[in-house]
Amino acid sequence: MLKQIEGSRAVAEAVALCRPEVICAYPISPQTHIVEALGEMVKEGSLQQCEFINVESEFSAMSVAIGASAAGARSYTATASQGLLFMAEAVFNASGLGLPIVMTVANRAIGAPINIWNDHSDSLAMRDCGWLQLFAETNQEALDLHIQAFRLAEELSLPVMVCMDGFILTHAYERVDMPTQAQVDAYLPAYEPRQVLDPNDPVSMGAMVGPEAFMEVRYLAHAKQMQALDLLPGYAAEFKAVFGRESGGLLHGYGLEGAETVIIAMGSVLGTIKDTVDELREAGHAIGVLGITCFRPFPMAAVAAALARCKRFVVLEKSLAVGVGGILAVNVRMAVTGMGLLGYTVIAGLGGRAITRRSLQAMLLQAQADQLERTTFLDLDWKAVNKQLEREKAQRRSGPVAEALLRDAGVVAARNY
Repeated sequence: MLKQIEGSRAVAEAVALCRPEVICAYPISPQTHIVEALGEMVKEGSLQQCEFINVESEFSAMSVAIGASAAGARSYTATASQGLLFMAEAVFNASGLGLPIVMTVANRAIGAPINIWNDHSDSLAMRDCGWLQLFAETNQEALDLHIQAFRLAEELSLPVMVCMDGFILTHAYERVDMPTQAQVDAYLPAYEPRQVLDPNDPVSMGAMVGPEAFMEVRYLAHAKQMQALDLLPGYAAEFKAVFGRESGGLLHGYGLEGAETVIIAMGSVLGTIKDTVDELREAGHAIGVLGITCFRPFPMAAVAAALARCKRFVVLEKSLAVGVGGILAVNVRMAVTGMGLLGYTVIAGLGGRAITRRSLQAMLLQAQADQLERTTFLDLDWKAVNKQLEREKAQRRSGPVAEALLRDAGVVAARNY
């Protein structure tokens, strides 16, 4: 059924159709509308046989999800930004214990300085925590990926993050095709846990493991993630058969045929990139787009195959590994090792800065001419940066960087009360 609906509400309704039995909720923007909507559904009775638990922190939310999943309940939660970092210890525990929790991450920048707008710093900070990570380009894909995430998590007995851009998707009203309960039931089997706490069959979860077995335990977690690379394309094909649309999988190409330059990205920025590439292709430029849906595990073979016929690639990413540069770019370069491709990293959109078609077009033309810096910061205000660097050279007590930049820009920093 077609509905004009907020992204958060669409995800909440999709999660409800997956018949969760425990939902752990703690509010943090921009994911709050998701758990609020689920709480309303439980209270009014439209989501039945589900316990909605308000907790006192994000750490508690993941801890409750771990306990519920270990007891055999289909478990769900959502978070963002500092909330994801606050639950970090429990996030690692969930994957280490092999518990099939599904969690929405409404991507938002990490402080300090405080910033509530979108980039991918939060989920990419957790890239090695053992969770599978799926990135949505649109609200329709965010809805669809949650349904696929429960199936994937429960087949592998591993947790899955579904990452959707905060505010850009979560608070945007778009038309989506909302599936029926019968469709979801046909696609998502009833939950049969691979491990469960049962008084009649006692086991120990979270046992102390020494050097004699720890490496093997970690390898098996890696092996399960590698299995996801085989499962996801098949699940996407089954999804299309049941729901009548393509969604999910490992990655998706756009205009790759004959492309000499390919721009690679994740999330909602792909829409703007595709519009820009359409304009450039009409002008005769051989440029294509590769969208990464599955970031963990990283689909190295699929990425290498998609880039096999191009001359160069540009990785545009909304995150920064301070002291290194790009995060997604490092993974792409690993995938194409030995292929002789030129590669460029473009850091963009940090803290919610707009990524415009005009800037993308200029950057891509530079890349096509091989005149782009290996690592580029799109639309960075070099005047402001250099002024601060000079200030720090001139005076020892130069003060907080964030406040100095805001003062130079004529902006008054918000006080925290």
